[in-house]
Amino acid sequence: MTSDDLRVSIEQVGERFDLGEYEIDAYLTVLEHGDLTASQIADRTDIPQPRVYDTVRSLSDRGLVELRESRPMKVIAVDPKEAFSGIQSSLTDMVSELEARYTAPARETEAVSLVKSRSTILRYLEDVIEEAEFELALSLTPDLLERFREDLSAAMDHGVSIELLVTPAADAPDPDDFDYLDVATTARARRGITTPVIAVADGEYSIYATQDALRDDEDRYGVIFNRSALGFLVSGFFGTVLWTTAERTLAANGEDRPFPRRYASIRRCVKELQELEGDFYATIEGRDIETGAARVVEGKVVGFSFEGGERVAGMTVETDAGEVTVGGQVAALEDVEAHEISIGRESPPER
Repeated sequence: MTSDDLRVSIEQVGERFDLGEYEIDAYLTVLEHGDLTASQIADRTDIPQPRVYDTVRSLSDRGLVELRESRPMKVIAVDPKEAFSGIQSSLTDMVSELEARYTAPARETEAVSLVKSRSTILRYLEDVIEEAEFELALSLTPDLLERFREDLSAAMDHGVSIELLVTPAADAPDPDDFDYLDVATTARARRGITTPVIAVADGEYSIYATQDALRDDEDRYGVIFNRSALGFLVSGFFGTVLWTTAERTLAANGEDRPFPRRYASIRRCVKELQELEGDFYATIEGRDIETGAARVVEGKVVGFSFEGGERVAGMTVETDAGEVTVGGQVAALEDVEAHEISIGRESPPER
């Protein structure tokens, strides 16, 4: 459907359903009784007698009733299935077209966008969840957790590793009643109603919104980072400020994930690997911190660093050219800033 066709459809539907108060009262009254005279309609509604004839003729023009020109004139209800059959298919097509346009965020043009509509924020949250290929970080209210439960379960089924933060902790579903491992690799709860709503897919595509914005309060906002270099700010804020201050673990089952594993967050990577035994091999795509040039590091993982209550993480990889230290986004002390990390058990995973 072209834009012009869609506009015409909307105009036609608007005209068909542009009923005034008198028309609505008269239509519902006739539907309830089957057929009535104009006087009977006036007696059963608040429509003034002089306005009844204009009102029912308007309904007749829209095909909602039939007029039998007798004395007195009879107003006869038309079966709603028949009355709306002509518009039903076009309405369905129109709604489908509108929905397609509504659910397809225009992420190709702007790297950073500011949105204030609750429905738009929810739409982007859903889109970020669906776009995640291997890693997802989320801060959700209990209501949002329930809303996106099926989407998160589907992401888990596709092998996406999910860190889920539920806030406020007092309202988080009890682990005895809610299967957190169906929707997350690890789930924690955090106190405070001021914790923002966050979703980060693969360390890049992300959304940050206040909880107030989702209550339709005025002057609230959400920020979308679409594959932007600034997107790591949301991921970093989640990992260092929110995740590390969540006092309660609701569920954790990272050991069951198969190898090779992919990570956007070095903090998450180091956290998981330190809890496992055996050797690990890494393929890391990132950039040299001194030259800014793209760089790939492949080799055996020979050391970890994990400091500041999970806030600072790094690793050392033994390559053919010697040991290379790897840090997260905006690393300064290490040799390489990691953007994507793949970990295998026998050898460095192929890119």
